[in-house]
Amino acid sequence: MLLAVPNVSEGRDERTLDAIGGAFARGGARVLDVHADPDHHRAVFTLGAPAGELAQALLAGAREAVARIDVSGHPGLHPHVGAVDVAPVVHLDRARRGQAIAEALVLGDLLGDELDLPVFLYGALAGGRTRAELRRGGPRELARRVAMQDLTPDFGPRRLHATAGATLVAARPPLVAFNVELAPPATEDDAKRIAALIREGGPEGLTGVRAIGLTLHAREAVAQVSTNVEDHEATPLAQIVAAVQRHAPVAEAELVGLAPQSAFIDFPDDVPVRNRRTVEQALAQ
Repeated sequence: MLLAVPNVSEGRDERTLDAIGGAFARGGARVLDVHADPDHHRAVFTLGAPAGELAQALLAGAREAVARIDVSGHPGLHPHVGAVDVAPVVHLDRARRGQAIAEALVLGDLLGDELDLPVFLYGALAGGRTRAELRRGGPRELARRVAMQDLTPDFGPRRLHATAGATLVAARPPLVAFNVELAPPATEDDAKRIAALIREGGPEGLTGVRAIGLTLHAREAVAQVSTNVEDHEATPLAQIVAAVQRHAPVAEAELVGLAPQSAFIDFPDDVPVRNRRTVEQALAQ
């Protein structure tokens, strides 16, 4: 079994998300989890399928997403460049790393050939290039860089899709999307300041942590430190909570998608986590 965690730039229209999830399932994947967020205007699907079958399932869902999502005027808070913004293939252990790499490369070729999407590799498949480097400035800036030949897609056309933008593809170990909500009266400025302090490279930098600060208007203007944890063994989620708490009281946290059980080592009992569910639980079910 390999996993995939495609993120689509739609977090508000349930019918669209149901159609995309149904297409993933008809393509042969088990839909293990779906997390939609109206403020980020983004949904994260967690899929499971055998090696050799996952890429085709991802293609089926991506085809539905491209038909339904137009990112030319996308209002979401989360950085993005496409309708199917990222589509990483995830290996749960090093023994399956080669299978994940092969599946990711097949996926990139399929998306480019079948859906006319430009595909950019990131992470280990692109010499360590990050999503942030590719997303900087959004779809418009990415289109300009492609037109100026500063960047060349790894698969597909040398231009962005008119409505679906581009897709970023990788093969990687599990990444944990984990958000920490600050207790009132904390503001977005507080969240941005804390994110800058704790992200890797910041004054209090946590290994493998990417962080931004924002406001969740759908949750009564709650200030949130939104993180991606690229190495949960080096930085368990308890360390992120502790780092944020050094600067502001924490109201609660949120897990986006699934996390390995080991990410919750020593997690504090007094911090509630919405959507807390592990990869191991999902696969067992």
